[in-house]
Amino acid sequence: MDTELLATFLEVNRTRHFGRAAENLFLTQSAVSARIRLLEETLGVELFTRARNDIQLTPAGTRLLKHAEAIINAWNRARQESALGTAEAELLAIGGVWSLWDIWLQDWLHRLRRERPHIALQAEAHGGDVLVRRLLDGALDIGCMFEPPQIAELLVRELAPIRLILVADRPGLAAREATGAGYIRTDWGTSFATAHARHFPDMPPPAVRVGLGRMALAFLLECGGAAYLAEQMVIEHLTTGRLHRVNDAPAIDRQVYAVYAHAAERRALLEDALSLLAGAPAPRDAPAPVT
Repeated sequence: MDTELLATFLEVNRTRHFGRAAENLFLTQSAVSARIRLLEETLGVELFTRARNDIQLTPAGTRLLKHAEAIINAWNRARQESALGTAEAELLAIGGVWSLWDIWLQDWLHRLRRERPHIALQAEAHGGDVLVRRLLDGALDIGCMFEPPQIAELLVRELAPIRLILVADRPGLAAREATGAGYIRTDWGTSFATAHARHFPDMPPPAVRVGLGRMALAFLLECGGAAYLAEQMVIEHLTTGRLHRVNDAPAIDRQVYAVYAHAAERRALLEDALSLLAGAPAPRDAPAPVT
């Protein structure tokens, strides 16, 4: 089967619009429609219901979706690996949740390139659900996240924790004052939210909520206030006096996990790469936590 048909199917599903899918694929709308018709004829089923401004997957389309993603991922991986130059013997595809790239993973990527120049690198940032799906499909070798899955096909390895501390733009604040007006609530995941609620049960609703540490840091530096941020993100600002630690506020640790396939053929390569992750101990098997 022509992989372009599956790629077109995935883009129509993503956009739920034939015109936008055509723009993204640099095709005409009639070409996109023709590809979808050909795919439906090949499979003998309808993949989309086509009501005006309402394109939805049929049950058959829903069943095809995960297979199409797996086929496209495998094809892209095959193309990348077959195109490796003589100086790059292996491809390593790593992914992580967005916040970890800001804290840890970008430096790891640099170190991998410097110390393992024979490895071709592919790096991605996604939410946890997408990372798990791409690991299961074989599109990623390693996924780094705060809250790993409990899936038999995937091995979870515990890395070093990330320490989150409460910092403010003014010195001398107590935790109660810092978490009042001007507090920036940052989403560091379920475990953080649980610990935060335990430490600050009577905190008023925050005026600002953000989904990423980098957003909270930028807002804090520009507009002032206080936020829980990773030590690695703020150490320079603490040193220069731009930000100040709220001394009576508890630190909250978030454990970081590396996830990869149990049956990974290149287990030694993956563990060698993880050994270069700055600040992480040598990998050891660890069960996924219950969240």
